[in-house]
Amino acid sequence: METVRLLIESADVVVTGYRDGGLDPFGLAPEALLLARPELVIVTLSAWDSGGPWNGRRGFDSLVQAACGIAERYGRTTDDGWQPGELPVQALDHATGYGLAAAAIALLAERLRSGRGGTGRLSLARTAEELFRLPAVASHGGSLPDPELRVMDSPYGRLRYVGPPIMADGVPLEYSKGPVRYGTSQLRWQ
Repeated sequence: METVRLLIESADVVVTGYRDGGLDPFGLAPEALLLARPELVIVTLSAWDSGGPWNGRRGFDSLVQAACGIAERYGRTTDDGWQPGELPVQALDHATGYGLAAAAIALLAERLRSGRGGTGRLSLARTAEELFRLPAVASHGGSLPDPELRVMDSPYGRLRYVGPPIMADGVPLEYSKGPVRYGTSQLRWQ
């Protein structure tokens, strides 16, 4: 725990992905961190909205998709009866991750103006709610194209993966190194 506290002392941004209140017993509640370091930017991600009926419960993308109605909306009737559906990707994870990055950047920009940090709270359930507010898109009837897969060596063998979804000056970005064996990374800034 001391290593985590030392890392937080030198951090600009702290991002957590635990259920609401899950880190509070360790003194890592956003309010406690801001009290100790008012210039810190903290962005939290949870499955469910804080203050909602499932606040404090654990969850993940597929579970939230089922609970919020995505499974029903994209379900279909088959010869065996009704079958729940799903989005073709973990869209709640992806969209909430982009929102998380945007919140951190916005809070850092505000810190440049005011000298004070702040908190952003995001949830997969809130992202699902926003996706439901978007206008419906008619299905094109076909399947999505397969993504371009890249390959690299890893401690676990050849790894096939989809590259980062960002370009710099028209050039697709690439990961600078592959994964390491689970449990071998030291807890430190890299």
